Amino acid sequence: MSLLAGTERALLRRIAVEQAEKRAPSLVATVVRDGRATWFGGRGSVNGEPPTADTQYRIGSITKSFVAVLVMRLRDEGRLELNDQLDEHVPGTPMGDRTIGQLLAHTGGLCAEPAGEWWERTEGRDWAELTAVTGPGALRHRAARRFHYSNLGFAALGQVVASVRGTAWTDALRDEILRPLQMTRTTGRPAPPHAEGLAVHPWADVVLAEPEHDAAAMAPAGQLWSTTADLSRWAAFVGGDTAGVLAADTMAEMREPAAVEDGSTWQSGYGLGLALRRDRGRRLAGHTGSMPGFCGAVWVDVEDDVAAAVLVNSTGGVPVGSLAADLVHMVAEHEPRLPAEWAPLDGADPALLELTGHWYWGPSPYVLRLLPGRWLSLAPADQDGTEGRFRPEEDGTWTGLDGYRAGESLRVIRRPDGSVSHLDVHTFVFTRSPYDAAAPIPGGVDDQGWHRGPA
Repeated sequence: MSLLAGTERALLRRIAVEQAEKRAPSLVATVVRDGRATWFGGRGSVNGEPPTADTQYRIGSITKSFVAVLVMRLRDEGRLELNDQLDEHVPGTPMGDRTIGQLLAHTGGLCAEPAGEWWERTEGRDWAELTAVTGPGALRHRAARRFHYSNLGFAALGQVVASVRGTAWTDALRDEILRPLQMTRTTGRPAPPHAEGLAVHPWADVVLAEPEHDAAAMAPAGQLWSTTADLSRWAAFVGGDTAGVLAADTMAEMREPAAVEDGSTWQSGYGLGLALRRDRGRRLAGHTGSMPGFCGAVWVDVEDDVAAAVLVNSTGGVPVGSLAADLVHMVAEHEPRLPAEWAPLDGADPALLELTGHWYWGPSPYVLRLLPGRWLSLAPADQDGTEGRFRPEEDGTWTGLDGYRAGESLRVIRRPDGSVSHLDVHTFVFTRSPYDAAAPIPGGVDDQGWHRGPA
């Protein structure tokens, strides 16, 4: 479904103003709705021609999200755990006691940049050379103390992938992500047609070419080049259309906040290889990126199923993260998502229907609802049922997905005659009436029952 003409005009004007006022040599943007690209806009020129959805730009730190997916695939395969220390897979570094999960969330306390000259503008070093100059000073904070963005940490994660897979991380990326998602224009080095990285003079309308090179061991922190067409598929992937490359539950786990980036304001944070942003009531997941001559951003609003990607060939000066967030907001506001049509469940299990209705945890009323796919919702009676979800398991139990009960097990306890006695949610007993004396209420129920109380 295409966007309305008025929405498309508003989007075009928004990027046109940004390109003109921020003096970007070229700027491209795309919007994704319902899992596919629905709008593209480009301004400026690349080699004398208007940029297209197939024009490559360097995407900088958006690369980190790709590396994170490779790591999470290894976790899901049982090849590593997020609590594993780096030393277990890549020994011989001063940060060997930091865990894989901490590196993914930038909570390992590592320095932001590797030692030596500014890596983004100098020829890359291999891992042995990089670790040779990485001393104890690379540890700037106690592990898990705070969010501290670290390019060095993602260089180490690239080595984790290479070590466990027994192949270069770029080969794993090609075989495990890019080919299955048909992202044919995402590469480690530029492939024509591509934009040239430029710096714009702050006080004159002239430009300067920026260097481009293979970052070698630092490549997992920001090496990749891509297009808005490919990033449209990537945005859909981050939004949950994982096409078997990653479990949807794992992608949802990556989108969960693992660290708050900006202290008490709580407007930005980080998951597992994904940046998070709260914007005008929306929760966005994705990443921004910059390298000399380039900057870009991908933001996904899972709830409204709308995403945007922006790429620019300019060193700084263009707030691409805010621009991409604006595009998401404009589409969601101009064309609010329609709710899914209600339809009756097909062949609901009578045994599950029997469970629906009011339950009580002590004196507190809850409502159990039957959801599609044998899922259950158990939430306080004054909530709308969107929280408190429980996923069915093969052993006849359910696993909580939200809030306090995430990961906890719900079991239906039956009497010898098969009738339902109560629900057990990891020691919390839910009964059909408040403090049902016939159920095994922890601590027992007062023999006086419900009464007037003290005179």
